[in-house]
Amino acid sequence: MKESKGRRQLTWNDYLKFIIPSILGILLFMTPLTHEGEMTILVALLSNAFSNALGDLISVIVLIIITISALLTLIYRISKPNFIENSEFLKSIFDVSITWLIIRLLGAIIAYMTFFEIGPEIVWSADTGGLIFYDLLAGLLGIFLFAGLLLPLLTDFGLLEFVGTLLVKVMRPVFKIPGRSAIDCIASWVGDGTIGVVITDKQYQDGYYTLREAATIATCFSAVSITFSLVVADQVGLMNMFPPFYLSVTLAGIIAAIIVPRIPPISRKPDTYYEGINRDESTHIPEGYSLAKWGATLAVEKAEKNANLKKFIASGIRTFINMWLTVMPIIMCFGGIALMLAEGTPIFKWIGMPFIPLLKLLQIPYAVEASETMLVGFTDMFLPSVIGASIPSELTRFVVGGVSITQLIYLSEVGGVILGSKIKLNLLELFIIFLERTLVTLPILALAAHIIF
Repeated sequence: MKESKGRRQLTWNDYLKFIIPSILGILLFMTPLTHEGEMTILVALLSNAFSNALGDLISVIVLIIITISALLTLIYRISKPNFIENSEFLKSIFDVSITWLIIRLLGAIIAYMTFFEIGPEIVWSADTGGLIFYDLLAGLLGIFLFAGLLLPLLTDFGLLEFVGTLLVKVMRPVFKIPGRSAIDCIASWVGDGTIGVVITDKQYQDGYYTLREAATIATCFSAVSITFSLVVADQVGLMNMFPPFYLSVTLAGIIAAIIVPRIPPISRKPDTYYEGINRDESTHIPEGYSLAKWGATLAVEKAEKNANLKKFIASGIRTFINMWLTVMPIIMCFGGIALMLAEGTPIFKWIGMPFIPLLKLLQIPYAVEASETMLVGFTDMFLPSVIGASIPSELTRFVVGGVSITQLIYLSEVGGVILGSKIKLNLLELFIIFLERTLVTLPILALAAHIIF
């Protein structure tokens, strides 16, 4: 390392400290590849291989994790045992409010009813509790494991500092968020929305996002992967029109990302950092530095702080254990209850009725049938396309499928992960943001549909 006239002169050895781990992170989380005819990312392949290797044992492990979460939270609430009280890490997991204790206990009850198939079938059927327990949580077990262990390659070795500094003049004025958030969005787009939320939550806890910024990124930039968009397009019978379909979805998503953060509830979130720690230096460019030079300097400094294998492994283990114990019970609870309501009651048909006049105003054929899909996506993103697949009009199916993708927040996955994170967004706020995204993107997609058809 050399100093010259107050400026740090970086050598190739310095650059490699952040370039090599960052390239590995990009390859793992952000590089699309084709496997068995489907686009995916390497972390997802590792997760699938892990799940396949465990076989039926994976559901037992999920049940054990949810049990530990609920039981130890209850025990801590009652007796505060020393092994939790004296561990900052364990205390951060199990010292929760009475509301979250109840949610974890409910999640455990639904998990046991599903695993042993006891009680009403609406609780444990393949379309409700079974979908969450056997399909979603079984998949997230591996995703959380490998994301937790390997995510530091993407977040702790300077890539976010470098990209954030370069993009700050674009992301900050347009979307009111740091430039580094572009990485969260790309990771979601090529991988999975839950990965984007995990990255956002970690960056928030590490002091790189304020609460408002983290709430914005989690709800507006945890984009659905292009793979899932293909699945939705296929379900509504529009695979032959995927390019204009996805282009319309992307445009609507960008406009929503500009508008929604500027209105409540996100706009009212304070610009305060988690535990008051602010580590974001990408916006302060010292005199004599270009954007690239300052970004590279921050990246190298970040990489040097984390160039410790023991620290890397310990951080990864803490991350995935925290996600297992805090997020999975919440997804089981909220996702299970939401799907029960969707499958067993007409509630989403009723609350969709106010959309009928709007859909008719937008000249959407079969407005009554389309209205039933507008809000059901809050429970699970795939439900609108399943319900809308039988609508005869291609134009309507285009709108239904597109809206379901741009809504982003659904309790059976991304919404559940947000609720389980440290980002302070409650269930009502998530629903309001979901509704705002629906109202913003629906007219845009309707206009695109009328132009295309």
